[in-house]
Amino acid sequence: MSFFFATKFPPSRYSELRPTQILDTLEKLRMRIEERFPASGLGKVASELSEVAAAIVQLVEQLPKPLWPIRIVTFLAIGLLVGLTGWLSVMTIRYIPAGESGLMEILQGAESAINEVVFLGLAILFLATLENRIKRKAALNSLHRLRSIAHVVDMHQLTKDPGSLVAEFKKTASSPERQMSPYELTRYLDYCSELLAINSKLAALHVQCFQDSEVQKTVDEVESLSHELSGMVWQKIMMLDAAVKKKPKEKKGGK
Repeated sequence: MSFFFATKFPPSRYSELRPTQILDTLEKLRMRIEERFPASGLGKVASELSEVAAAIVQLVEQLPKPLWPIRIVTFLAIGLLVGLTGWLSVMTIRYIPAGESGLMEILQGAESAINEVVFLGLAILFLATLENRIKRKAALNSLHRLRSIAHVVDMHQLTKDPGSLVAEFKKTASSPERQMSPYELTRYLDYCSELLAINSKLAALHVQCFQDSEVQKTVDEVESLSHELSGMVWQKIMMLDAAVKKKPKEKKGGK
């Protein structure tokens, strides 16, 4: 058991996510979307995700750092509590030899002193958890943005139906306009999948240097959501690939 706790892991080079690499990958993806689909809604989503990602990187860099104003106040409160407790002990020892009257006086003074000790103890408990609660709230707000962006990406791929390429497909009056070629549709869906993957990695950054059970739970939820939506996108890509491969066979049979 002692060997287990004494084990030293090698320096982290490839076992941690690097925020700068994620930002670079996201920027390249945004440029690819803009170049292939100029002024598209998906490109605007990628641009907003880039802004959110930059804010997330700044946040995750600050999460491991101590909030010194809160810690200083906490240390002062602890010092005051220790001093008050020590003073109460000294006064008790000092007045005990004075007999019953002296003891009664210290007991009366102790009541108010104990109230102060309890109040300080509650204040210290509040201050001790305040820093973590502030960081947790900031992380949860950031993760909420990522969850919303994942749903927006899903909305963009929702009407991209590979079934429209099947020969039996019949358009209705309410059918959305589909002007993409099979190749463009494949690229569009692939871009959606990549955005969801990066969205998941940005969520994982929140717990890389900040351990909190509630934040970890929310990160798992965002990652699961991104993976599920990405899986749906890849199902469409596979259907699209099958439809494209099937078309030449139908034409050959018609001849």
